[in-house]
Amino acid sequence: MRYLFYAMFIALTLASCNKQGFLDQTQSTDLNEQVVFSDSAYTINFLSSMYADIGFATWPKRFGGGGLDACTDEAEGTGLGSINTFIQFATGTVNSNMITKDAWTTAYTNIRRANIMLKNLPAVKFGDDIKVRVKAETRFLRAYYCFILLEHYGGIPLMGDSVYRKEDHIPAVRNTFEECVEYIVTECDAAAEDLPWMHIGENYGRVSKAACYGLKSRLLLYAASPLFNGDAEVTDERLRAVAGYPDIDPSRWERAEQAAAQVMEGSGGQYHLHVNNDPEPGYGFYEVFQLRKNSEYLLARMQASNSDLEGIWNPPTFGVSSPGARPYLEMVNAFGMKNGLPIDDPASGYDPEQPYKDRDPRFANTITRDQSLVFHRDGLARRPVNIYIDKTDPNTIKSGQDAVYKGTPTGYYTYKMLNRDVAADWFNTYTPRCFPIIRYAEILLNFAEARNERLASPDPEVYQAVEAIRERAGLSPYQLQAGLTQAEMREIIRNERRKELAFEGHRFFDVRRWKIAEEVENSQLHGTEPARTSSGTLYSTINVRKRVFNPRMYLWPIPQSEVAKSADLIQNQGY
Repeated sequence: MRYLFYAMFIALTLASCNKQGFLDQTQSTDLNEQVVFSDSAYTINFLSSMYADIGFATWPKRFGGGGLDACTDEAEGTGLGSINTFIQFATGTVNSNMITKDAWTTAYTNIRRANIMLKNLPAVKFGDDIKVRVKAETRFLRAYYCFILLEHYGGIPLMGDSVYRKEDHIPAVRNTFEECVEYIVTECDAAAEDLPWMHIGENYGRVSKAACYGLKSRLLLYAASPLFNGDAEVTDERLRAVAGYPDIDPSRWERAEQAAAQVMEGSGGQYHLHVNNDPEPGYGFYEVFQLRKNSEYLLARMQASNSDLEGIWNPPTFGVSSPGARPYLEMVNAFGMKNGLPIDDPASGYDPEQPYKDRDPRFANTITRDQSLVFHRDGLARRPVNIYIDKTDPNTIKSGQDAVYKGTPTGYYTYKMLNRDVAADWFNTYTPRCFPIIRYAEILLNFAEARNERLASPDPEVYQAVEAIRERAGLSPYQLQAGLTQAEMREIIRNERRKELAFEGHRFFDVRRWKIAEEVENSQLHGTEPARTSSGTLYSTINVRKRVFNPRMYLWPIPQSEVAKSADLIQNQGY
């Protein structure tokens, strides 16, 4: 009977959210809505359907053999035999006919769900306190999906509270970028008013005040960034105010700074970096991703106990049959030394013959390299990953399944968020891990970036925010050089974002909003060939992919199937 109940509910949900027409408008009969919203259990499940899609955009298998990591200079996607979204971004062949529609369809489907919920909520058999909370959660979720659309496409048609049916005329004119930003800010602020800073007990993981202000912080940081401020490359006058602000206004950085400070100062210390240096410096950076509940997650994709990431990012012989993307050498080299200096600094102590010695502690918890210790299915212990090829016999070169050219084209695997004691196919051992969407570490970096851009030179508050990240990472010393210029601090902040937030879906949008994608994604990217010889292991740099970036790729194309439905829906420039 329980399975029958679930089957009936799924059928009802699908009937009420059947995709068709412009903006994937959905057909929802009065009878279906009456059934769903006359029962409190159905109503909560309807709300849960909006939660279920949180995090889809940053999932590492979003496009099959990779996610956003494979669409930027973080990693090389796998399963290259088919043309998919990450291949289009790697080769500069992105087009409106072949690009995935998931951002458009998933977001608008959930926006419609939110509007259906808000329309019916007054009559739902909830107590007043639950109605207030559900309304706030729904408004946040609607704002969240609007943000997903905004970061992909720029200004989009805002639906407001309207619930359109297939016979209705649905507005297709794209709102300006500014109108979209202000709408999302308003919704975040309104939702935050009726939510606690942190939920406890069975409500843990639901949208909180911190999630509302965290999304607002990210939104306003993006809105202040170069891509969306007076971009001269947008020559189509119809798009000038849709693709971003048509003017440049430095005061937008102050607004972004204030939004981050709202999280840092308003929660009364409930949110902070998870710090733990036992049993090793920087252990907290590893541990935070293993904890279902922690002081750092403002918003996360909640899920049952799992080994899903282990089944995506581990090497083949560690139980992976459908892998995700593999990190580039450029991503590896972003991690400096444990003394806080970059590897190209003569004082860093970096040794190219021992390239992994004394590196930033986050490196070992983000990247699997040759001889990394990874938990294995058959030995109930961690054992080294053999990524090397064996050249000790000049007549025979041997290469194992996990080796470069076999298991990974780059000589590396991703280790971010993986549990040290869980093998991908060891089915009796799981982790309580949830996938982070907004972390407190991001808020600190948002604050540091916005304040640094606002001031002529970085002040102690900028230093403190960045150094808190570096201290938790286990760098020693973690302090930055005094007297840095704004430009020098900018590069440090960008590098800290690259390391701290790696493989969490940030890099793709960061290099775009900074307008540096033409540099970092229009270049030859590399890997490492570790070769075992009679004199030891030699590390050689190898070419992996010459990535191509076209300026049109700063924004995604709206799917052509959607543009074809209305002449009012203007396509992004270059598509």
